[in-house]
Amino acid sequence: MKQTMKTVLALLLILGISSGYASAQDANELMKKSHLAYFYAGDDGVSDVTMTIVSKKGKERVREFIMIRLDNEEGGDQKYYTYFKKPSDVSRVTFMVHKTSVGNDQRWIYVPSIDLIKPISADDKNSSFVGSDFSYEDVSGRHWTEDNHTLKGEETLDGKTVYVIESIPKEKYKGFSRKVSYIDKESMLPLKEEYYNKKDKLVKEFVAVKIEVVDGITTITTRRMNNIKKGGHTIVDFNKISYNVGVKDEIFTERYLKNPPRKYIKK
Repeated sequence: MKQTMKTVLALLLILGISSGYASAQDANELMKKSHLAYFYAGDDGVSDVTMTIVSKKGKERVREFIMIRLDNEEGGDQKYYTYFKKPSDVSRVTFMVHKTSVGNDQRWIYVPSIDLIKPISADDKNSSFVGSDFSYEDVSGRHWTEDNHTLKGEETLDGKTVYVIESIPKEKYKGFSRKVSYIDKESMLPLKEEYYNKKDKLVKEFVAVKIEVVDGITTITTRRMNNIKKGGHTIVDFNKISYNVGVKDEIFTERYLKNPPRKYIKK
């Protein structure tokens, strides 16, 4: 009898370990699919963007810019170029990212008023993106391989079935202590993301406000970041989105930081 019990317990232990491993593998695969759906839609993309920054007291600041993206490798190296049109205090400012799945991304910002190209260090990637509630890293995305993921189950959010996945950074990270993502089971897009600090307090919350099909690709066209810690929020509207337009790699160089590509930049 004792031997039988030992055998049963051993089998349960093995099954438990296997189940936990499978769960971790499943969560990682789901986060990869979500990341590809959200940040790697099409081979490239161009969009007019309107960013509305709302303070705790309700005061609004609006920024308009063009965002250009090129995927050099699906889920791997990727490049972003952002050109600000309005208001006057940020007009002609450009921001560029060379994103990599290995090591730190490289980021630069060009400030035309002083004719200066400034690299943004890895330590600054969690700072505010042009005064908004989005960080520099929120704009280009954090690679899924940088965190350990756990599938917590499934829920219903806004009438849609979602995967609930908890992500914890593998290494010391200023952005969050843990993140909980609610990923639409059908589109694999994040409908909501909750960011917690070291004290496990919710500090900011991402919400997919509007989702549309553009060029056959399901896209979050309006996104919102709520600043729970400080109050206020930022809403980003993507307009005139085009995918697979043949963006050239040469655009993502120092030359074009100072001289934006006229083919895509229309004042």
